[in-house]
Amino acid sequence: MIKWAIIFLIISIIAGFFGFSGVASVTKKISKVLFFIFLCLFVLFLLGGLTLFKAAF
Repeated sequence: MIKWAIIFLIISIIAGFFGFSGVASVTKKISKVLFFIFLCLFVLFLLGGLTLFKAAF
């Protein structure tokens, strides 16, 4: 998922450079949403790995 966020960020930068402000703003929003979803999932799995699965072993 982080790969898609980086791809949309790069598309946003390139579109902004060439003057496509509508495309740049949409792809920036998509990359931001994907990044925060990835970040939340990472924190949840990290906390789950430290607490829930440690007790199972």
